[in-house]
Amino acid sequence: MKKVIAAGLAALAMSVSGAAFAEPVKIGMITTLSGGGAGLGIDARDGFMLALKNAGDAASEIEVVTEDDGQKPELAVQIADKMIQSDQVDILTGIIWSNLAMAVVPSAVAQGKFYLSVNAGPSPLAGSQCNENYFNVAYQNDNFHEAMGQYANQDYQKTFILAPNYPAGTDALTGFKRFYKGELTGEVYTQLGQTDYAAEIAQIRASGADSVFMFLPGGMGIAFTKQYAQSGVDIPLMGPGFSFSQDVLGAIGDAALGVKNSGSWAKDLDNEANAKFVETFQAEYGRLPSVYAAQAYDTANLIVAAAGKASVKDADAFRAALKEADFDSVRGKFSFNTNNHPIQDIYVREVIKEGDVLTNKIVSTAFTDHKDAYAAECSLQ
Repeated sequence: MKKVIAAGLAALAMSVSGAAFAEPVKIGMITTLSGGGAGLGIDARDGFMLALKNAGDAASEIEVVTEDDGQKPELAVQIADKMIQSDQVDILTGIIWSNLAMAVVPSAVAQGKFYLSVNAGPSPLAGSQCNENYFNVAYQNDNFHEAMGQYANQDYQKTFILAPNYPAGTDALTGFKRFYKGELTGEVYTQLGQTDYAAEIAQIRASGADSVFMFLPGGMGIAFTKQYAQSGVDIPLMGPGFSFSQDVLGAIGDAALGVKNSGSWAKDLDNEANAKFVETFQAEYGRLPSVYAAQAYDTANLIVAAAGKASVKDADAFRAALKEADFDSVRGKFSFNTNNHPIQDIYVREVIKEGDVLTNKIVSTAFTDHKDAYAAECSLQ
């Protein structure tokens, strides 16, 4: 177990408004720090901790206990139970993967704990299983894929789609299909953690597709994109920002150049909070941040802002303070819908090269003030 206490860390140039806390706030961060998905969890952890460091005195009473879930649902449940019962955390956060979120979140909120998601956004938690103590500060799983379905309508009529067979994969393809008006030449669910995509690439080659949409986060996306480029299949590839986020672009290499992908954030978003975030993340960690780091950074700043207004021990007051979303988001404007999921703009980005570094630039806006499709199923109206 790794315990990190924000108190005593030197504040950087950015500060978060609000008075110091009247009492401590204890946060349990469960995230993926080992295995093929480690890059995602490391970026989320680093973005979260940077926000607390940047907040200075405003975060002086925040304590964060961090543990590695190994991308295993049963381990995530064990860690959550220990954090709630032994560590007595006030807030849980950090989970990257939707199958882990579905294993942990319902039990945690049923015990009166707040859960703030830095990434995973499975559809049941936005709809029928929504909860007043569950806030998603990232997105609902379908959102980025919906944006690519909307984008694909501009240029493509026959798209082959694929994603891993787990909740986020199902949500991904559901989201794409919700807005895409063309023909699907194939719809394939791969194994979670799969590394060999020869069979799927052969299917794509034979499908008659004029485009490919894939959602394969972490090591899965690295493996697929490199194998796809090496295969010689000359069909345009597109995906959500997760598959082409900053944490994986270096490993994918030039095979990612020119790929269009979607996201609610990019390093070139023109607002003061984002400029300072990118600058301080690079200074602190020696690399560019990813969308996972950006979402976690916003999550920590939301907690700082809410805890500056209300005690976490007063659940109703703290919940109301969270709902206000009174913080400077790196995404610019940000608010919560009735189901405690974001209302936000979503962009189409393109993988480019700046010197020797692969990164993304925004090329268009897919949606403005976009809401997820499940809020009507949520009882929080």
